[in-house]
Amino acid sequence: MPIRIPRDDAPASPGGLLRPALTLFIELSIVTGLLYPLLVTSVAQTAFPHQANGSLITQGGKTVGSELIGQSYTEPGHFWGRPSATAPMPYNASASGGSNLGPTNPALTDAVKARIEALRAADPGNTRPMPVDLVTASASGLDPQISPAAADYQAARVAKARGLPLAQVQALVQQHTESPWLGVLGEPRVNVLALNLALESLPKQ
Repeated sequence: MPIRIPRDDAPASPGGLLRPALTLFIELSIVTGLLYPLLVTSVAQTAFPHQANGSLITQGGKTVGSELIGQSYTEPGHFWGRPSATAPMPYNASASGGSNLGPTNPALTDAVKARIEALRAADPGNTRPMPVDLVTASASGLDPQISPAAADYQAARVAKARGLPLAQVQALVQQHTESPWLGVLGEPRVNVLALNLALESLPKQ
């Protein structure tokens, strides 16, 4: 009588695979969907609460904006940020993006010319070279900072509109100029919202 030897490589039944698959799915869901997010959130709220909550800027107990998102300023007594091409309004955080206009597109040339004309009209006596970040939009459309050169270009206009000494406004720009991270990463920059809030806090002339 022949002897039947069981084979270890016999295919398992579908029912035998279902339980370990479901167990693994539940375990991974708990680890990656619950425990890991709770751990990361707890560490962030403990070590970096300001950044974890949106880098919000408050004044007088009221939230006035975020360090990470620019705001639209058009009055001569304020520093203006980098142009934004988001729709339907500038600095729309729900529609971050650039104009997607190529360098040979006439619409881009027209937009830059319009921005130059607006800056000239607000400060007609300023004949200094115009920093490029004041007339070109960024890829995100949300840039909250401008270059120190762009802030310095506007200092005389802001000082005149507010009746402040130019040296005082320039000193304020210097105080709000952030250095590259670790001295090498990034470029010097000025947060426009923080600078304008500092202007508003100055005593009225």
